[in-house]
Amino acid sequence: MSLPTPTFTKGQLEWRLLGASDSDWANDKDIRKSIMAFILFLNGIPILWRSKQASIVALSTAEAEYIALSELAKEILFVVQILHSLGIPVQTPITAHVDNMGAIFMSENANSNQRTRHIDVKHHFLIDLTSEGFLDVVFTNSANNTSDGLSKNVSKEVYERHTPKFMADKSIAD
Repeated sequence: MSLPTPTFTKGQLEWRLLGASDSDWANDKDIRKSIMAFILFLNGIPILWRSKQASIVALSTAEAEYIALSELAKEILFVVQILHSLGIPVQTPITAHVDNMGAIFMSENANSNQRTRHIDVKHHFLIDLTSEGFLDVVFTNSANNTSDGLSKNVSKEVYERHTPKFMADKSIAD
C-alpha cells in the first residue's frame, strides 16, 4: 500500500484519504468475537485509527473483514463531511485496503445468498459506496496491510515495516 499524496485538479488542491482495515477472526477462545481494526490517512498522515472487539460474532473470516471495512467506511464518511464543511475538496474514489477477497466481493455485490444473508443491514451500505464510485476497495497482501498490527500480534519484521507509517516526518512537523 503506497501512501497518498495530494494532487492538483483544475488549479485546486484535492486532499487524499486512504484507509486500511483488518480483522483477527474469532481469536478470543472464550467468546469468539473478532478484533477489528482500521487506520485512515489524510495526505499520508495517519489521522484516525481504531482497534476494538467486534460487537457480534462473525461466522467467517470474510464476514469479520467486511465488518471491519464497514467501520472504516463510516469513519471515512464522517471525515469527508468535516472536510467538505471546511470547504476542502477530497479526491474520490477513496481507496480502502483489505486483505480478504471475500470482503471485497461482498462490498461490491448486492447479491444476497445463504452465506451473506445473515450479515446485518448496517454493514451493507458498503455496496452503495462502491457502486457510486465513492469508495474503491482493493486487495492488499496481509503482510503489507498497515492495519494488521492493530488487530493482532505481529512479528518484529511486520511491526518494523509499518511503524514508520504511523510517525510524522520531522521535516513535515518543522
